[in-house]
Amino acid sequence: MPAVAAPDAVEDAVTRRRGDLVELSHSIHAEPELAFAEHRSCAKAQALVAERGFEIQAGAGGLETAFRAVYGSGPLVVGVCAEYDALPGLGHACGHNIIAAAGVGTALALADVADELGLTVVLLGTPAEEAGGGKVLMLNAGAFDDITVSVMLHPGPHDIAAARSLALSQVAVRYEGREAHAAVAPYLGLNAVDAVTVAQVAIGLLRQQMAPGQMAHGIVTDGGQATNVIPARAEMQYTMRATDSASLRELEARMADCFLAGAVATGCSYDVRETEPSYLELTPDAWLAETFRAEMQRLGRSPVGPELEAALPLGSTDMGNVTQVMPGIHPIVGVDAGGASVHQPAFADAAGGPDGDRAVVEGAIMLARTVVRLAQTPAERDRVLELQARRAS
Repeated sequence: MPAVAAPDAVEDAVTRRRGDLVELSHSIHAEPELAFAEHRSCAKAQALVAERGFEIQAGAGGLETAFRAVYGSGPLVVGVCAEYDALPGLGHACGHNIIAAAGVGTALALADVADELGLTVVLLGTPAEEAGGGKVLMLNAGAFDDITVSVMLHPGPHDIAAARSLALSQVAVRYEGREAHAAVAPYLGLNAVDAVTVAQVAIGLLRQQMAPGQMAHGIVTDGGQATNVIPARAEMQYTMRATDSASLRELEARMADCFLAGAVATGCSYDVRETEPSYLELTPDAWLAETFRAEMQRLGRSPVGPELEAALPLGSTDMGNVTQVMPGIHPIVGVDAGGASVHQPAFADAAGGPDGDRAVVEGAIMLARTVVRLAQTPAERDRVLELQARRAS
């Protein structure tokens, strides 16, 4: 009998492991863990590839809940990113259980053709995407240094092949004033909560002049303890986003003036500190994205057209930092959540339901076949290997 073509071979491999992959997705979904505390999820994501013979490096990049699992020795080194952190109070409302299981399925399938196609398959367990920038920390620590291309997927309400994201930074702002009795001698106090209020009013007025794609959203994390005491301490956290890094820097400068205004108006001292690494915007590799689009269509999905992709940013992701360094993709695989979108309770339910299971299996098939097409297209294979060689020089 003729040998099965590699694209069909990886599809068959995912289909054979469907039960294992869905079980993995459900297990991670059932025990959501927050950023940098994904110990059970991290172990679950490693189990199937360890059985397949992948060499596991725990604690990749110096992070306890990160790992690298490697199979093969070919020159084309493919990184498959698996996220598995959840959201406070919402569990897997961003569907990272789907990401992890689909990533494992992709890695298992590519292992079957690694020798034939000259691949090294690296499954990267990447923690703390929702908060903390796990991929940024791993990039900085060298965990991606040998990777030629990086691929992953993310569930969402629509199929998007060349998904875009916004650049992001997050800060905590603390104001320090002076306590006083709110009725007996309020004039002796410096009200730190008033500083927060002034800053938030300034930000609200700034919104009219924000450039397209710029946005800011925040919460008050410390707003005093008693109504009859002028609060001497208050703190808030703000996230800033923009279409690209240059626009984000402009927004950060204007937001900094708003934070300053709170201090000037009230006489409080203040400090601003970054709470996590900045996330850069996604820049999907055009060839990989178009190949993934064709795979979506082959399976009967209807990805949005290229003219709409830039208008549908998925939020922000530390995968953007990876795509700034090497060719990569982060497509969105549609999950029907009855009209709900990510970070809503109904999407968490859908991520553990039948359409979430479909996204796991079809997502792994589409990613694996996209990598196979890359490996079998000489001009594109040479292109990404040349880019890697330039990075290393």
